[in-house]
Amino acid sequence: MSLDVVHITRMNRKPVFQVPAKSVLNLKSGFRHKLLCDGPTFTAGTACAYSCTFCYVEDIMKKSPHLSSVKKEYAEQFPTEGEPRHADIVIRRHGALAALRNQLTLRGKPRFADPNDHRVLYMSPLVDVAANRELLDETIEACKLILDLTHWQIRILSKSNMLPHLARRLDTYSHHQPKERIIYGVSTGTIDNKLAKAFEIGTALVSRRIEALHWLQDHGYRTFGMICPSLPYESVEQYLQFSETVCRAIRVDRCEHVWAEVMNVRGESFLRTEEALMNTGYPGPARLLKRAHEDKEYWEQYSRTTFLAHTKYVPAHKLRFLQYVTATTRSWWTAHVDHGAVLLT
Repeated sequence: MSLDVVHITRMNRKPVFQVPAKSVLNLKSGFRHKLLCDGPTFTAGTACAYSCTFCYVEDIMKKSPHLSSVKKEYAEQFPTEGEPRHADIVIRRHGALAALRNQLTLRGKPRFADPNDHRVLYMSPLVDVAANRELLDETIEACKLILDLTHWQIRILSKSNMLPHLARRLDTYSHHQPKERIIYGVSTGTIDNKLAKAFEIGTALVSRRIEALHWLQDHGYRTFGMICPSLPYESVEQYLQFSETVCRAIRVDRCEHVWAEVMNVRGESFLRTEEALMNTGYPGPARLLKRAHEDKEYWEQYSRTTFLAHTKYVPAHKLRFLQYVTATTRSWWTAHVDHGAVLLT
């Protein structure tokens, strides 16, 4: 399948490719199992403007029908660079807003007009929705369409510090109650700016994200927490200190819910993050992450200790700790569902 629009510009210093956008709305997303939505998700891209080492999208998009065309165009544009990594490029869906409108309407009328349909939609499962001003503008227009054509709520997650700009601009849509229908969150796997920069490439400083979250909370917007990915530590005391510090930073009492997760084991996420930590002066965390990657029992211990630490600082009705389970580990996690464990397979 050829591209509608080829490499045309750069975004966050990366070449941009655009592929046809026949569908940007998934009504039955697996993110429902993570409790982040009630099924619907929206995404206007396939490769993010950020370059986080732990990103799982490359692994799940390997079978995308557009990748061969993107790689071919990349080779023509950059003949000396070799095959691009997922993190080297931005892939956007050309005509995303038109595709969204089309999916939300039938013969020009809203498909989801039931005033009692208050499902939560999550944006975005694949790319950051506010990695720069251009993407922020696109997200605002997408939110307007969803507010116009449905009665859904919208959950927005970002590693940007620009969510207050999004919130203020959507306030002009007050007749559709954006302040009541949109829930904002920022990712905070650590609150150490320097450590975060080792594996979250190109994102806003964590301190700036927390400032943005506090602004939203102080001005009456709905918010949620997202503590992930979090690294392993040497001792139980360090896990507890980490949880207490990050929970205080995101102000758990002002968050509707708090999601948390350790490193997502997909593709080469562990290897890339280990290498990044080692190359930026963090041999200790790199060594522990390597051990978690190679030793399943240690990875399980790391997950359980992180979870138990969070149960000390996040009320059970708010905590949503995402954990991939096996036949061997399922029983332990099932026993902790009432404390906030969310079992994934």
